[in-house]
Amino acid sequence: MFDIPQPATALHRFAQDHNQSIQHAALLLGGSFWLRRVQRLLDDLASPRPLTHRILRETQALHALLSLEHVHDMERVEAACFALLDPDAPYVAEICLLTEGLSEALEQTAAPGSTVQTLEQEVETNG
Repeated sequence: MFDIPQPATALHRFAQDHNQSIQHAALLLGGSFWLRRVQRLLDDLASPRPLTHRILRETQALHALLSLEHVHDMERVEAACFALLDPDAPYVAEICLLTEGLSEALEQTAAPGSTVQTLEQEVETNG
């Protein structure tokens, strides 16, 4: 009924601190579809709202994109985008750093002693 302000999580702070870099990486690795998808996620993370199942699912999908999980599936746009990348370009190192940073933000957002999977279970249980 009422929106109760929540403290920003590490995930909220990561999204805010790396907003432009995340968008650039999404465009390079997944084209305009992924850019729009990431922009919606970043909009959701722009204010310290409670994390929902959808936000966590989208964050995990972003992590899969940054981790190059789907570049070997020739049916996916990620494979075509990956084929166009220059492995010696400076954006490759930036994408690696973003991937590590997102992993850390997800782990920090999870309660101490829990994992990202238990964080998702907590979100499902609480709302």
